[in-house]
Amino acid sequence: MESKITQRIRKANQEGRKALIPFLPAGFPGKEEFWDCLVELDRAGADVIEIGVPFSDPVADGPTVEQASLECLERGVTLGWILEELGKRRGEMESAIVLMGYYNPFLQYGLDKLARDAAQAGVNGFIVPDAPIEEQGPMREALQKHDVDMIPLVGLNTGPERLAAYAEHARGFVYFVSVLGTTGERVTLPGEISQRLGAAQAAFGVPLALGFGIKTPDQLDAFADHLDAVVFGSALITHIRQGRRPAEFMEAWR
Repeated sequence: MESKITQRIRKANQEGRKALIPFLPAGFPGKEEFWDCLVELDRAGADVIEIGVPFSDPVADGPTVEQASLECLERGVTLGWILEELGKRRGEMESAIVLMGYYNPFLQYGLDKLARDAAQAGVNGFIVPDAPIEEQGPMREALQKHDVDMIPLVGLNTGPERLAAYAEHARGFVYFVSVLGTTGERVTLPGEISQRLGAAQAAFGVPLALGFGIKTPDQLDAFADHLDAVVFGSALITHIRQGRRPAEFMEAWR
């Protein structure tokens, strides 16, 4: 049976659109306001919501996400707080919920405890950008026991053999990183994306989402045929910092 994440993305595709996956660091723009933003994103059409677990050394994050995450750490946001607060709100949102974070905090929390607590809180999947496939086994196995997806990250430099290796265990969706580098808004995306997306699409049996550097819907026009979903974070964070509502941001993507 397909996971909730996959089901949500497939449903969007059946409706003739790309699934929408907004990202926000937990606790941004404030600890209470964050939950209001999540509800608003859900009601505005988010199919999956990606919640960032703030970390002191976010190697994959660009300046916009990194600054927001550091502010959340200063507010006292922890993994335990995120799971506790999600648990209080379980069932209030239709969107599937994914946590994006770095491996060390998850390992420190305890992988078995993490998987159990995440499932109880209504988390459907995890993205761990600093855990290559050779290191994912223990966490993936712990999550699988509770039907929580370990979502693979691939990119422009992922060759056919590694695509096949990731595809063997892929659940939820595969996150295709659009650039070599950190997250952040970009005016243009690399020209070779279309070819590489085609290779990834052929390798995986789960939906394909594009993220990193996505600012506006028209950036997807050149390779829309290869995509099932789009992830956006930095542009959404900037939008909220300017005092505007998440629902207003979502309108351009519907």
